[in-house]
Amino acid sequence: MDLIYALFRKHTTNSAKSLQNYEWYTLHEGHTLCSVSSQNIVAFTTTTELEDISGKTWGSHVYVADLNTPWHSHKVVSNKAGVTALEWDMPGDKLLLADTAGNVQLWSFRDHILNDWLCLGTASFPGEHILGAAFFHNGKKISLVSEKKDNIFYNEKFTHLRFPPSVRYFGGRPMEGCLVISTTGMVGVVIASREGHQGSPQLIITSDSLGSTRHRITAVDICYGKNGHFLVAVSSGSVSLPIQCFRVSVKQSDDKCIIMSQALPSFFLQSSPIKENQYRHVVQLKFVVREDADSLVVAANGDSGCLVEIWELREKPMPIHKLFQPKSHSSQPEPFKTVLWQHQSHFMSSSPVVCITTSKLSITTAMPPPCYVMVALADGSIHCLYRDSLKQVATASLNQAWRQEEAPTSKQQRLGLRISHLDMSWLGCILVAADTQGQLYLYRLLPIAEPGGPMTVPYACTLLEYCLVTGLDWWDLLVSLRPSMMDTVCERFTESFNRQLQHVQQFHYVQFLNIKTSLYRLTVNGQSKAADLTSLLMLHSVATAFKSLLRPSDLSSHDKGPAESLAAVMMDSLTDVDKVLFHLEAKEFTVEPSTLQSLQQLIQWVADLALNLLARLPEQRQPGKSSGYELLRDYKALNTLRELLVIIRIWGLLRQSCLPVFVRSAENLDVLALLFKLLSRLIQTSEPDENLLDECCLLPSQVMIPQLNPSTKIVAVASPALFYQSLPIQLEFGVEPESLYFVPELSPVEGAMQTEQTVDSIRHIYLGRQPLVVKQCSRCGCKAQVQSMTRTAAIRAWDQRWARACRCGGHWRIHRFL
Repeated sequence: MDLIYALFRKHTTNSAKSLQNYEWYTLHEGHTLCSVSSQNIVAFTTTTELEDISGKTWGSHVYVADLNTPWHSHKVVSNKAGVTALEWDMPGDKLLLADTAGNVQLWSFRDHILNDWLCLGTASFPGEHILGAAFFHNGKKISLVSEKKDNIFYNEKFTHLRFPPSVRYFGGRPMEGCLVISTTGMVGVVIASREGHQGSPQLIITSDSLGSTRHRITAVDICYGKNGHFLVAVSSGSVSLPIQCFRVSVKQSDDKCIIMSQALPSFFLQSSPIKENQYRHVVQLKFVVREDADSLVVAANGDSGCLVEIWELREKPMPIHKLFQPKSHSSQPEPFKTVLWQHQSHFMSSSPVVCITTSKLSITTAMPPPCYVMVALADGSIHCLYRDSLKQVATASLNQAWRQEEAPTSKQQRLGLRISHLDMSWLGCILVAADTQGQLYLYRLLPIAEPGGPMTVPYACTLLEYCLVTGLDWWDLLVSLRPSMMDTVCERFTESFNRQLQHVQQFHYVQFLNIKTSLYRLTVNGQSKAADLTSLLMLHSVATAFKSLLRPSDLSSHDKGPAESLAAVMMDSLTDVDKVLFHLEAKEFTVEPSTLQSLQQLIQWVADLALNLLARLPEQRQPGKSSGYELLRDYKALNTLRELLVIIRIWGLLRQSCLPVFVRSAENLDVLALLFKLLSRLIQTSEPDENLLDECCLLPSQVMIPQLNPSTKIVAVASPALFYQSLPIQLEFGVEPESLYFVPELSPVEGAMQTEQTVDSIRHIYLGRQPLVVKQCSRCGCKAQVQSMTRTAAIRAWDQRWARACRCGGHWRIHRFL
């Protein structure tokens, strides 16, 4: 359990060490929250704004940041009342805020931009102090079948479990909304109907009593039941009162919402380890897994420390009198069974509990699901406990946030380093802790499959495959891998993917390339492979976009369109692009001239890619080159490139201005024909001959080779620079760390044109050296234009392809050059 980085406020790093201002701590301290989404975006609260050093902005401020670049934080909203609940929905697109004044707010990204947020709606429950909240379940649940974890096929290894949505439209479609619990025992429901005006959802608000009578609640947790209901566990704060559980169901008909609450068996804390008046207050309840309603963690504090217990819901036979037994023809009647809570294990410490967090989901179908229980104590320590026996697997302390040569004094520890909240990532690989000043600490956890052991290659590949089929973000797994594992994990992951059925590979292909690229990007030696995979992804996307514009001339030939006809012709060993055109129907490749002109930059990129690949051929075919993915050895990709060159040749006959532009040494040099001829000769042989290599060596002297992948500096946690740092890394809000600055060293092609301008990685156009506003990826650092100038349908479809995420799968944020 290693502390990867600690993210401090500006004033803290300067004033905390010198202790010149004691009042600064009391001004900025308060109860804070943190929550990690399925896309590894952290939302957290502070009592004063991050830029405030005087304490004048007292309130409750909600921020979000990508865990890969946490210093770029963005304020979502400033709330007057204290925020008491902070929850993400399952896709990681919407954020739920609830406060002490009974207000519930739903927020979402505006146009999928990380630092631009839109309030979808606000619901109010006047006079209520909301204590807990949860989004509706969308009914999607995929798990690893524990008995088939070694199976090679994804559709057998992973299964879609039947898990009904919490609230459904007619026909079973899941509704969006949330459920909240207040300190007075109120259960409130907010449904975001899609029938609102101007695209904004219409909120349906309903409330009811959780029990038969309202009563005071101090601790609550909500989990999802297997039949589409919620299971709510509540406590009134005293160990002399029971822990009560309720089954809550929500149904919607017409414009009305109906809440049904049913009391379930309750229990008291185990009395055997509790001496009289030793543990008085129940401070927190937490279900072990959010989708497993059978296990509950209870934490109680007292004068001598804390007690943490795990209780499980079990079915137990009960003896009853024969008069009350049902009539049965058998001599041995079936025993009467009842459901009750049973104590399993406990953990005790001499320091009070501050916060508890558990796993968000169970990846495997094994019962009980393996998971961790993370316990934060008032002395600044964090304990990682295994679920079965609450055995301590690892421990850490906030004092690790200071390096050994800068260890704080005891007075500094009392002043600044106190944990307020914890949250785990969805894969369970990392833990985020927030202290009372809103500062963040990111810990690397041990793999749950082997408690106490290191991350293994098979388990890492299983998690990557799980992310592939579910759509979860895998960043938390990347920072948990060791550099020596990267190549092995990548090879094994690729082998497993190549064994899948063809339609499965086609469906997951883009996500597979994103995962594989991110693995190579973590090592210094893998930068060229990552660049090749990025080019392969873009080539695949351009080919899909270009072929989607083609229409068959004969509407009756549905089985064979223009793309299929072109692929059939390319099977012949033709090296002259003009001879290929004789075998194709010209009408099938006709596209409107205005559309062709809008695609000119993509056409130019295809030609630039072909030029770069052929110019690199003599160098990459030299002996001693490292193994791994090379685009020049991917004959399927090279053949796709040949097909695009043919399509470009035909489109050039329709509109010459859409053709790529080359800087040539001779005006009569037909560059497109030369590129097609060299690529055709390359894929016809297993190894290029000397004549082909000689012609490729002459290519830079015949035409100028443009720079295909300008070196983009990366300032991020998940980069090769991470493995050269002494942990923990000390970061500061609003300041890019120079220690994580990394520039990929890609071997330039001899004679290639170098540039320092900003390049739009999506549209492949130059934006100038320092454009005013761009979109920047929080993972790979690539930049893109915020708004497109051309408005043809084809280029709009291309822009929409990358509106939600970068080509690497990362999140967009607005970046302004100062």
